[in-house]
Amino acid sequence: MYVLANLLNAVAQILDIILSIYFWILIARALISWVNPDPYNPIVRFLYQATEPVLGRVRRWIPYMGGLDLSPLIVILLIYFIKWAIISTLIDTAIRLKAGGSL
Repeated sequence: MYVLANLLNAVAQILDIILSIYFWILIARALISWVNPDPYNPIVRFLYQATEPVLGRVRRWIPYMGGLDLSPLIVILLIYFIKWAIISTLIDTAIRLKAGGSL
């Protein structure tokens, strides 16, 4: 059971790191959108390429708000929900397995 507990803990930690990095990429994308960025800048292109697939899907589901884009906020809330619900559940399950309990 220790191997499964360690595997669950590792998956939870890696998922937490990936979501944290994506959170900061979304924040950078939102900040960049407030100015008129150079679309040929490699950093700007990376931010748009990394976030547009997710933000585009969210934009399809929310109504048009007159130029106000709420999709980054919705994705950030979704990231926090995943961190609080799924990652903490994985870590708690790993702790229970290490303690000898059952799922």
